[in-house]
Amino acid sequence: MHQDPILFTFFLIFTGAAVLATLALFARQSLLVAYIALGALFGPWGLGLVQDAAVVSQVSHIGIMFLLFLLGLDLDPKDLVHSLRRTTLITLGSTLIFAFAGVLIGLSSGFTTAESLVLGGAMTFSSTIIGLKLLPTTVLHHQRLGALMISILLLQDLLAVAFILVLGGAGGSGQVWTRMALSGLALPVLVGLAWAAARYVLLPMMARYDTIREYVFLIAIGWCLGLAQLSSSLGLSAEVGAFIAGVALAVSPIAQYLAESLRPLRDFFLVLFFFALGAQFNLGMLGDVLVPAILAAGTAVVLKPWVFRRLLEGTGESPGRSREVGFRLGQLSEFSLLIAALGLQSGVIGERAALTLQFATLLSFLVSSYLVVLRFATPIAISDALRRD
Repeated sequence: MHQDPILFTFFLIFTGAAVLATLALFARQSLLVAYIALGALFGPWGLGLVQDAAVVSQVSHIGIMFLLFLLGLDLDPKDLVHSLRRTTLITLGSTLIFAFAGVLIGLSSGFTTAESLVLGGAMTFSSTIIGLKLLPTTVLHHQRLGALMISILLLQDLLAVAFILVLGGAGGSGQVWTRMALSGLALPVLVGLAWAAARYVLLPMMARYDTIREYVFLIAIGWCLGLAQLSSSLGLSAEVGAFIAGVALAVSPIAQYLAESLRPLRDFFLVLFFFALGAQFNLGMLGDVLVPAILAAGTAVVLKPWVFRRLLEGTGESPGRSREVGFRLGQLSEFSLLIAALGLQSGVIGERAALTLQFATLLSFLVSSYLVVLRFATPIAISDALRRD
């Protein structure tokens, strides 16, 4: 009997996720841990039931775009601009501290200078997906904590794009600085195009046919993915384009309806995303990279909350809010996984350094998400008192 590999893969992912999620709730663990553990179990380095995790990973990144699109829908552009002004120095200051710590970890672990610099660069970014997936929509929409996190993560994403361009140019391309300059010019162009298209085309069309829900739903998805593709074509990340697409519609009363309509679609792709993360665990080389990976992940989980808290308090934020932002940003980033792969491909880092960075990223995801779920309000909190969508 012929077996459909796509159907079988989706069966393993979602049926397995349902089973492990149930066990995780009984054990008072985060659902994210269950999804990542499932990927490690079924992936190429585990039981090998899902051989081509790269395909799942590529599809799952749509979930990140939808997540950022929905977050943009909840964020007023004026609040975003104000927050960006306040968090620029915080982001740059924390970047220098985390990069220095990463370089020291790399050199002390026997990596080359180039590998240590790559590790230091990857240490500077926090996870957009972890930070915002665990942030309740009510907090994002009604409290400045959400605006602070969005602005810090957005600035980090822009720095990550620049770092990736430099790393890609290290393989021999002599036009990396030209590409960086073009990317810097592309951002205001993208914002201007998004604002004009939303105001003069998209919102009037939605207002005219707002009673046809299927049409509004399709327009929203097309707008999100279209601007993400345009952003990618201009040299920025697709995630930045999706976020801008959401912000462009945030001033419309229909924004909240769109957010509610697209949330199930977002969750579907995010399960794929975390499964793909777990499937990237190369369990065979765990012994070679375990110590430096634990050192890097532990430094991120411990140092980042403290640094962000001190820097935010220095700008006048309350200790409670500063502490919470620090814990929610206390991990490495999904960009770190991309940096590891690109660095290995370009020959800048070796396999041991790349796997160390991958393991450190995933370990920081596990520990950080567990700490946040136990301490703060999240949509997937174990405690009823902390569960907030």
